[in-house]
Amino acid sequence: MQLEARDYERILDLAVAVLENGDTDTSWHLITAHLLEAFDCHSATYTAGNVADGTGQAEGWAPERLSAHVGDLVQRRIRQRHPLFFYTSPLELRPPVNVSEICARWRHTEWYSEARRDFGAAYQMGLPLPGERGILRNIVLGRDADFTARELALAARLQPLLVGVANHVRELRRLRGGSLPGAVPAGHGLTPRELTVLGLLSEGLTTGAMARRLGISPHTVNRHLEKVYRKLGTDNRVSTVRVARRAGLVP
Repeated sequence: MQLEARDYERILDLAVAVLENGDTDTSWHLITAHLLEAFDCHSATYTAGNVADGTGQAEGWAPERLSAHVGDLVQRRIRQRHPLFFYTSPLELRPPVNVSEICARWRHTEWYSEARRDFGAAYQMGLPLPGERGILRNIVLGRDADFTARELALAARLQPLLVGVANHVRELRRLRGGSLPGAVPAGHGLTPRELTVLGLLSEGLTTGAMARRLGISPHTVNRHLEKVYRKLGTDNRVSTVRVARRAGLVP
């Protein structure tokens, strides 16, 4: 399906917004707000849940009024075995899909009634985000009509970017939980992405391992490393980690 010029502009706008945002706590609110506009829909939510123990949470939603309905959203979807939630796979990249394609009697289900009541949207599209064993991550967009073939194609183009964002946010949170400061000390000018790569570098990961962890190419990792070296005034991994530790950038 051929995308239009404005679709590529939306992909670029989303990528730039994510890379410029250094606050992991607001990343998914920012993304869902962009998706709400890009797909002209009524609701957008990002959830992550563990089916084994029935836990999880909604980490992002738009518009803001949905906050009154997302408290137990993940637990409710697991309990009800919502078709979009269980269409998602922890490690397999499944394509975006209209819920009506995987649930023949969608209009006659409790999920349909709940979507209309709480989210003001009768139809939903699921955008799965694999990458973490045991965790089901997905974005659900809702509105009053099925999403078109072009919109599904746009979602498919956005999917790798969003998988990378999910991995980036997860790793940045993990590294910060390991004593990495929440903000980069003044004077170094590292971006959130460069800070994440630096943290993985300090753990001794190879370029290939960092690429797999973040869902990006080794070439992209090397580009980030080159920028980190330049900003820290180093030219190799060992000296970079030593300078970063001395500056308090990594544990």
